Amino acid sequence: MTQQLIAALREQEEIFTEIRHQIHSHPEVGFEEHRTSDLVARLLEEWGYQVHRGLAGTGVVGTLKVGDGQRSLGIRADMDALPMQEASGKPWASEIPGRFHGCGHDGHTTILLCAAQYLAKTRQFNGTLNLIFQPAEELLYGGKVMVEDGLFDLFPCDRIYGLHNMPGGKLNHFYFRDGPMMASADTLHIEVTGVGGHGAMPEYCVDATLVACHIATALQTIVSRNITPFEPVVVTVGSIQAGEAPNIINEKALMKLSVRTLNESVRETVLQRIQEIAGTMAASFNASASVSHVNGCPVLVNDPQANDFAREAASDLFGAERVEPGKPFMGSEDFAFMLKHHPQGSYFVVGAGDEADRCMVHNPGYDFNDSTIIPAAALWCELTQRYLR
Repeated sequence: MTQQLIAALREQEEIFTEIRHQIHSHPEVGFEEHRTSDLVARLLEEWGYQVHRGLAGTGVVGTLKVGDGQRSLGIRADMDALPMQEASGKPWASEIPGRFHGCGHDGHTTILLCAAQYLAKTRQFNGTLNLIFQPAEELLYGGKVMVEDGLFDLFPCDRIYGLHNMPGGKLNHFYFRDGPMMASADTLHIEVTGVGGHGAMPEYCVDATLVACHIATALQTIVSRNITPFEPVVVTVGSIQAGEAPNIINEKALMKLSVRTLNESVRETVLQRIQEIAGTMAASFNASASVSHVNGCPVLVNDPQANDFAREAASDLFGAERVEPGKPFMGSEDFAFMLKHHPQGSYFVVGAGDEADRCMVHNPGYDFNDSTIIPAAALWCELTQRYLR
């Protein structure tokens, strides 16, 4: 049966490779995936799925119920692109300036579509399959909106799964990690307010730019002095914006921060210390600082039982040598919102190749490796047929 499954999918490989190239050529950023969601919805309807649209605006859910089985399974793919310029040089490169599928979501969507067609054609399962095509993962927000819009109320799932391609991983090897796998992500803004004035008369001023620089330096002590060395934490001050002229001492400065952790308790500690350090450091200069939390995504935590089930399916399909332990990432993934709401699930990685010249995701030269479409789709099919027996 294993070889029959893969052989059947191979017959459609050229078709789905072309679909992936079409999506890649017409990238759409978060909550603007209208063309992509139209394509997904049309294909699912053609194959016999009941299609629901509108969750998180451009989200699509395809449901296929076979037999009288009571179990339900959810599989999720992300659809959005990045707001950056592509430089891959591929014939199917982006036709939209400043828009680029630089993370492989075009591939993730294609993988799930490939599995969807096979599962609808063969119907070798007994239960309900919910295929979740999510917008705006790059904003670390689309998954949250889908949940808030009632995803799991409308489409109950006993278990949920997601995957991501990873350049640098061995081609078509599958990587699983129990527990925390991807970091939380918080974006914060700190607005520093001082007293502006002439650059030649600092005694009458409180320099907001100087205060911001001291705050930025002090924030780095959170990792080194407030958190155990055994817990990974990243505090990045990615932007300090203040003034334009060289002879003006600025009244205002805006700092933009990114914070990553692999532990929710540590996350709370870091966010609290940012508030305290910004406020007290500013006060020491007779300035003030207000901290606003722009958005945040929780730690992605995998359920060991769900992982074990997927590991076994992958091992039986491809051999145990292609199933490997995964490492945690300090990158973030908003599938974490779905797992937080519905902990019975997991998120794993498929290796996209470890050639020296293979670009990492978010690099202008990146392109999704089409060689992963069939193996990853085969795993979705096997997982569905096993779980919904």
